[in-house]
Amino acid sequence: MRCFSMLVETNQVIFDCICFFFFFFFNTVEWSWDVCYVHHVYRLLNCVFTFAYCRKLLSSDRNPPIDDLIKSGILPILVKCLERDDNPSLQFEAAWALTNIASGTSAQTQAVVKSNAVPLFLRLLHSPHQNVCEQAVWALGNIIGDGPQCRDYVISLGVVKPLLSFINPSIPITFLRNVTWVIVNLCRNKDPPPPMETEVSICVPLLLQWLCFILVDTVWALSYLTDGGNEQIQMVIDSGVVPFLVPLLSHQEVKVQTAALRAVGNIVTGTDEQTQVVLNCDVLSHFPNLLTHPKEKINKEAVWFLSNITAGNQQQVQAVIDAGLIPMIIHQLAKGDFGTQKEAAWAISNLTISGRKDQVEYLVQQNVIPPFCNLLSVKDSQVVQVVLDGLKNILIMAGEEASTIAEIIEECGGLEKIENLQQHENEDIYKLAFEIIDQYFSGDDVSSGKTVFNLQYTNQP
Repeated sequence: MRCFSMLVETNQVIFDCICFFFFFFFNTVEWSWDVCYVHHVYRLLNCVFTFAYCRKLLSSDRNPPIDDLIKSGILPILVKCLERDDNPSLQFEAAWALTNIASGTSAQTQAVVKSNAVPLFLRLLHSPHQNVCEQAVWALGNIIGDGPQCRDYVISLGVVKPLLSFINPSIPITFLRNVTWVIVNLCRNKDPPPPMETEVSICVPLLLQWLCFILVDTVWALSYLTDGGNEQIQMVIDSGVVPFLVPLLSHQEVKVQTAALRAVGNIVTGTDEQTQVVLNCDVLSHFPNLLTHPKEKINKEAVWFLSNITAGNQQQVQAVIDAGLIPMIIHQLAKGDFGTQKEAAWAISNLTISGRKDQVEYLVQQNVIPPFCNLLSVKDSQVVQVVLDGLKNILIMAGEEASTIAEIIEECGGLEKIENLQQHENEDIYKLAFEIIDQYFSGDDVSSGKTVFNLQYTNQP
């Protein structure tokens, strides 16, 4: 057993001595386990240095001497050291050495199993020391991977629940890979298949949960990238991820939906061309469900997304209209929580800027003015100014029909609110309110242009 080329020359002498000790005591001396265990073996094996070199020897890529070490009688000593809760470093090194032995042939793996190591590995899954837990997971993976018999034996001892308890967002990725690999081994081999009536059946929903963890983190990473300006948005687009991102808007997990909505929402804050990439993926088909989602945060994010579309070109505005989303935006303008109403006000005001005459006309036909005017009495100065801008744009676009729009504003109580805003502390707001009153509510019919605004307004409930 001379596989020491990986060790430096000084350490080679030390390791030779250790190996000589193992061979001498376990192959030539007849002794009592009780006496020698207490008085001799623990004193030597408590030295982590010994097992560290044993582990290195077993880790050799060139024919590790697993059989020689098994014959030396080292297995019972390694297994006994797994119980040493007072010395986690010793537990770790012993577990690592046993892991390497169990990675060998089926006979070598069986030797580890017959040494009664498996119950102790299961016990180590509850160790407060993460490196010990991880090494126990690795060892169990090697044992389970030996075949159906070992797999079912480990399952019968209750490996599934403690193993699945490691699946959480805080676990290091290397540990998570090992846990995943062990779960794969638990589910493999179909002759016979794993006993699904046991705890293995709970793996499926928890694997889905774990997949969700990974998906959420991945999508949030994309959202952070797309929040960095048009160049970073383009980098994400060029990666080809957008067609895979958009379907996640209808994912069953709210956390995934939220992350995906933020990511695509950030993309449509870019150029019209970048926005069009998202629209080309049929993104708007997901929005009826998002706008009626029971989570208000989803509603708000959805309206925020659409406010960026209505700030785009006229073709993009038309896409929102054709998708039947304008009435739903107006509903959120009227009934949503204040954060959602604020985003809806932006969506409407942006449309009055970007849209054509017929698109703004459609907006008025959908009875947008009453809920729009209701926001003139809120304390948020930005919202008030956004609404005033939108109303002024509608009046300008109406042309000869501006008086009709003015009547709608007056009938829903909007005129009184605008008059009150002439006393507002914000200079931009009181000037804008004064301009609207002066131009459209001075008592004379206004016809500042020749545009015909074809209104078929009905007072909807």
